[in-house]
Amino acid sequence: MPDQFTASCLRQKISLIGKNVAIEVQREPLNAAQRGIKRAIDIAASAAAILFLSPLLITVAIAVKLDSPGPALFCQTRTGYRGRVFRILKFRTMTVLEDGPVVPQASRNDRRVTKFGAWLRRSSIDELPQLFNVLKGDMSLVGPRPHAVAHDVLYEREIVNYSLRQHVLPGITGWAQVNGWRGGTSRVDDMRKRIEHDIWYVRHCSLLLDLQIMARTLFEIFHQPNAY
Repeated sequence: MPDQFTASCLRQKISLIGKNVAIEVQREPLNAAQRGIKRAIDIAASAAAILFLSPLLITVAIAVKLDSPGPALFCQTRTGYRGRVFRILKFRTMTVLEDGPVVPQASRNDRRVTKFGAWLRRSSIDELPQLFNVLKGDMSLVGPRPHAVAHDVLYEREIVNYSLRQHVLPGITGWAQVNGWRGGTSRVDDMRKRIEHDIWYVRHCSLLLDLQIMARTLFEIFHQPNAY
């Protein structure tokens, strides 16, 4: 009887290269045509959402400025597709602007979170500026959530196959988020569960799955206690 790894290989696509048998251990997440369609959807949907939500975006930006000292937007360096770094945009929800080798995760009743920021985080409205990241091409509507570079450095040492999540564009929402892994991950085991869902998405992603995730996201936003 083959061991678990060998058995999984035997279920993969097999092709011939000359006289040699090649086993596809991991397929490319999406082919060129599928990536083109996904990008077109990202551009059209993010542009439409920015136009439609512009009154809300302006109102929230003003409210953030009035609620506490500091800029309306928070920019942080995060790791994206194929390990490329980019500057993610969020509405500022804290009194600090942390972006360096040490970035403490938010915790329940975190004193750094402002009163208005707490509501923004629970409702996920703080994530809306990432529509501009999607329009630019740094992110997609659906994909693994990008982490701060400091967290990537930490968890790559702790979690096997962590970097596989970077084989697709990071997203505003993802498979982990609609399956209960949205919000804080203070323990390595919690992060490991989230990464398992991210890797599952990378290995099974499709345009249909993206549509399912987007549909479920609207429901999950209001039914998860882990966002704080």
